Amino acid sequence: MSRTRTALLAALVLVAGASGTAVAANPSSDVGIAAIPCSVDYKVQNQWDTGFTAAVTVTNNSAAKSSWAVKWSYAGNQKVTSGWNAKISQSGTAVTAANETYNGSLQTGSSVSFGFNASYSGTNALPTAFTLDGVTCNVDDGSGGGGGGGGTDPGTRVDNPYAGAKVYVNPEWSAKAAAETGGSRISNQPTGVWLDRIAAINGVNGGMGLRAHLDAALAQKGSGEEVVQLVVYDLPGRDCAALASNGELGPTEIGRYESEFIDPIAAILADSKYASLRIVTTIEIDSLPNLVTNTGSKATATPQCDTMLANGNYVKGVGYALNKLGAIPNVYNYIDAGHHGWLGWDDNFAPSANLFYQAANAEGATVNDVAGFITNTANYSALKENNFTINDSVNGVSVRQSKWVDWNRYVDELSYAQAFRNQLVSVGFNSGIGMLIDTSRNGWGGSARPTGPGATTSVDTYVDGGRYDRRIQVGNWCNQSGAGLGERPQAAPATGIDAYVWMKPPGESDGSSTAIANDEGKGFDRMCDPTYTGNARNGNNMSGALPNAPLSGHWFSAQFQQLMANAYPPL
Repeated sequence: MSRTRTALLAALVLVAGASGTAVAANPSSDVGIAAIPCSVDYKVQNQWDTGFTAAVTVTNNSAAKSSWAVKWSYAGNQKVTSGWNAKISQSGTAVTAANETYNGSLQTGSSVSFGFNASYSGTNALPTAFTLDGVTCNVDDGSGGGGGGGGTDPGTRVDNPYAGAKVYVNPEWSAKAAAETGGSRISNQPTGVWLDRIAAINGVNGGMGLRAHLDAALAQKGSGEEVVQLVVYDLPGRDCAALASNGELGPTEIGRYESEFIDPIAAILADSKYASLRIVTTIEIDSLPNLVTNTGSKATATPQCDTMLANGNYVKGVGYALNKLGAIPNVYNYIDAGHHGWLGWDDNFAPSANLFYQAANAEGATVNDVAGFITNTANYSALKENNFTINDSVNGVSVRQSKWVDWNRYVDELSYAQAFRNQLVSVGFNSGIGMLIDTSRNGWGGSARPTGPGATTSVDTYVDGGRYDRRIQVGNWCNQSGAGLGERPQAAPATGIDAYVWMKPPGESDGSSTAIANDEGKGFDRMCDPTYTGNARNGNNMSGALPNAPLSGHWFSAQFQQLMANAYPPL
């Protein structure tokens, strides 16, 4: 991370008069100044009572880039209304300007310029800090020299690890996918590597361990940037509301979690051999949200979740993982944030953000250890519902009153993730956090995909006839019938979203349809039984699960074939 040198910054950034010009000096031959990785010259060219025109020039003093993104935040209410020579987006006070297709190349020592119009009222205060691909500009990075070749310097975190990078293709998953009829169409897609028990660190049943995956990632990396996606998933009393994904550690075994699971993972990730990789860690899915929704007097409460709330080991474990892994410069921690059909209700939304902030400040962790959050991990919530919105009404009845939406504030993952990001920033997380959305199984294509809104006979016919998500109930989560592959993994697809990812490898089961004896600590959850008529957490509806499913994490060929058949966008 960059080290701020106040005197140098004061000498470089000049604020001039009513024209509102901020000037960042160009690097000189002085060693200290040459270590400035980038400079940003932000000028207000024209200003009037309600708006202004600005010009921005960015100079790159580090390694050559094939794409770039500049970010800053306003102290006031400035809103960008139009721009040129960059794709400019804004979320709250945070602005991102990314390259167009024609000006992505930014060589060492070269500059690029763009401009925009914006509105404001009151004072048009100048932004005081800028980043280029997550690296602070106009500030000495302490390297004592200019940027070298070969990509990002080890130890320098970027704003979005997925930007300008390839993502690791797990050869074990790829081989299984390619062995399926038609599977070669997606077998080259990147997926998450799940560390779901202590033994997975060194490899299970002759499979690849963590070091083997990291070594394979280095081989795939070449001279460019490479992201490796890991799911860190072995909390004590894991997944207190679902038996299919129970873990190996008992509710009180926080010591084992720390010393036998997190510490060995951290030791491997900190190996200088892997310093050139961008390592994304998804921290403990299905844990913290359970403490909000499945405890206390709620109809959805379980004794196991009450226990984990009382003993604090979910919060302690997540804090410990964030602290240990966040200390490694090339690791990017993303905390699991459920999905819209879990935390989108008013009772859950803000309390979850507050709990996440508590965990991010536990056991020595701080919000600086959090790169962002991930939603919809291993779930099925549609990315974007185009045939209805939360603001629609039918015959005077709000969509929120439909049985499907059931007073939720959100109807899809994209709107939820963007809104939840704003909520997280409001409670104290850094404004630069990004969101990931798992799109591995939320495409809902195929012949059942609606082509337009439902009939306006009632609010239920309108919503049910138009929704892409064909689950019986939004609480259904196990091996869902009719699901399809969603958007392919991609970086920076929407405002506030760092990437769409396939964190759950398509074709790996959510849980077994019947009880199966195993040594993995995984129980039998009736939500994976297609004959199950439900419970309070899914409104006492049928489970919607596929039959003949193996244990969670095991290969499920029939599901893989269904996901390909129902892919959207289609394969």
